[in-house]
Amino acid sequence: MASSRGEFTSNFGFVMAAAGSAVGLGNIWGFPTQTAENGGAAFVLVYIVLAFLVGYPVLMAEFTIGRYTRMSAPDAYKKLGGGKSYFWIGILGLVTVGFILSFYSIIAGGMIAYFVEPIGRLLGLEAFSDWVIGQSEISNLVFTSIFFLFTMLIVSGGVNKGIEKWSKRFMPILFVLFLVLVIYVLTLDGAMEGVRVYLLPDFSKIFDPELITSAMGQAFFSLSLGVGGMLVYGSYTNKKANLSKLGWLVTLCDIGVAFIAGLLIIPAMYAAANLGTEIFDGNGALISGPNLIFQVLPSLFKSMGAIGWPVAFVFFLLMSIAALTSSIAMLETVVSYVVDSQKIERKKATWFTGGFFWIVSILIVFNYEAFFDLIVKATTVYGQPFLGLAIAIFAGWVIQKNVLLNELKKGNPEIENTFFYKIWPIFLKFVCPILILLVFLQSF
Repeated sequence: MASSRGEFTSNFGFVMAAAGSAVGLGNIWGFPTQTAENGGAAFVLVYIVLAFLVGYPVLMAEFTIGRYTRMSAPDAYKKLGGGKSYFWIGILGLVTVGFILSFYSIIAGGMIAYFVEPIGRLLGLEAFSDWVIGQSEISNLVFTSIFFLFTMLIVSGGVNKGIEKWSKRFMPILFVLFLVLVIYVLTLDGAMEGVRVYLLPDFSKIFDPELITSAMGQAFFSLSLGVGGMLVYGSYTNKKANLSKLGWLVTLCDIGVAFIAGLLIIPAMYAAANLGTEIFDGNGALISGPNLIFQVLPSLFKSMGAIGWPVAFVFFLLMSIAALTSSIAMLETVVSYVVDSQKIERKKATWFTGGFFWIVSILIVFNYEAFFDLIVKATTVYGQPFLGLAIAIFAGWVIQKNVLLNELKKGNPEIENTFFYKIWPIFLKFVCPILILLVFLQSF
């Protein structure tokens, strides 16, 4: 059964694909500004602790359920005793991840536009470059569609010839580009002030409830938990692989990229401020989200003179790759279910489901004010915490304990005697649901 669905051919390929799913635009713009707003390194410390205390146990549950059942979320929940209610929670996860893909692709299309823009300027195509980043409905339609096309082409290639092949190429490039840019940005005037803001902890804030819930939310969402993507990737894992070790590696990659992103973005913002760019909003908080990426940083690149366009080119290439590694996992989550449940050939399933969510994207592009914030809030503020709570309760209370233990033993026969296994069930039963519930209630 595994071979007909596809399987990762190496542990490295699996880690790169799962880390790629986790490493997305949220790491690159969400984590750095949250850090700056919440006490600098104090937030980083709480985030790292919570990523391992809450993110890692739930990630392990998704990987283990996926590998045991060799199914996507709705059918996996049903098989393991979740009944109709959990089957529909699995379906809700698919709808949620599909709608996240729909709005995410619009932002990612913008990354591609800003990646193309300096090439146009270099070739003397000023009018074209202005149109590319003008964010008109037509340019948004074009670049969102290009991004969707890349995503669908990779997913239609299957697990090892599509997802694994490209993740193994993209993720190392992502890490190298990150390090090159960090080294360069740290040489700019004003950057060290950003490093100070980022790395000097304000320990008076470390027990601030808002800081803790923000760090918890960031840790949970940056690992792409709850929507079924990690469960699907787990279902493509070799039965002999040591899942607990792979889970650690994926969590470390995700935290590492978020940390390096902070070391890039916050100093870059202060370097921009040194050149006259406004980096604080009307409330005195650092500008974050799309405005950071599409306003603050481009103005920094413009003010750098001749070196500005290659730096912009590399930065937006980096952002496009980060977006693509996440979108692949989002689309695969839905495609996997369509292939398994409807027995439709993968290429058809990819173009059918991808086409459907592309239409949703285009509806958002042409009704941006009405739909964009509404869909972002419904999926990420309410949908994901609910789904995360549901999987923690499912893994901790519904599944028979020995099912997960026996699956983990296949790659690590001694796991029952490890510290991880002694505390993991307790975290799934009590710690994770309580902390996720706190984030969920905070969103109201």
